[in-house]
Amino acid sequence: MIVGLEQPDSGTVKVGESVKISYVDQDRAGIDPNKTVWEVVSDGLDHLEVGHNEMPSRAYVSAFGFKGPDQQKPAGVLSGGERNRLNLALTLKQGGNLILLDEPTNDLDVETLGSLENALVNFPGCAVVISHDRWFLDRTCTHILAWEGDADNEAKWFWFEGNFGAYEENKIERLGIEAARPHRVTHRRLTRD
Repeated sequence: MIVGLEQPDSGTVKVGESVKISYVDQDRAGIDPNKTVWEVVSDGLDHLEVGHNEMPSRAYVSAFGFKGPDQQKPAGVLSGGERNRLNLALTLKQGGNLILLDEPTNDLDVETLGSLENALVNFPGCAVVISHDRWFLDRTCTHILAWEGDADNEAKWFWFEGNFGAYEENKIERLGIEAARPHRVTHRRLTRD
């Protein structure tokens, strides 16, 4: 809804005038499978402007693990992890001040995961991350917006300032040890009353 791909059931979503969104969805769609990795990222240009910095496009692509001949691979033959790295390169190239990441750690190798963590920790804007990777959340998040509830308690949103480990401790203090165990939640439609 934030990027306008879906409409809310009721109400409106407003994005501030100064907000520039960079986004990659969980499906990582929209890449021409016939273009090479380098062509997808660089649009055929020798230099890219990333944020306020100009850099050689091949060096930028290389920073995402595509070295030498890997830059000439057609995008259509990439593995899941390679597609994810390619999408991260595209997302960060957009230069937004709000990054939306949906399950960004899926299919990532350890080196790329470390690079993503460092990029997020040093990112000067806001990153909204949806993930089931608790360790990743613990290392990168400073605030948690969690959907809490179970069969006995109606689900609701809870806002917490701190990393995921601190949130889990707080959740146990508030709701008991059973609340911290992963379980399926019955969801209800989000509407304003």
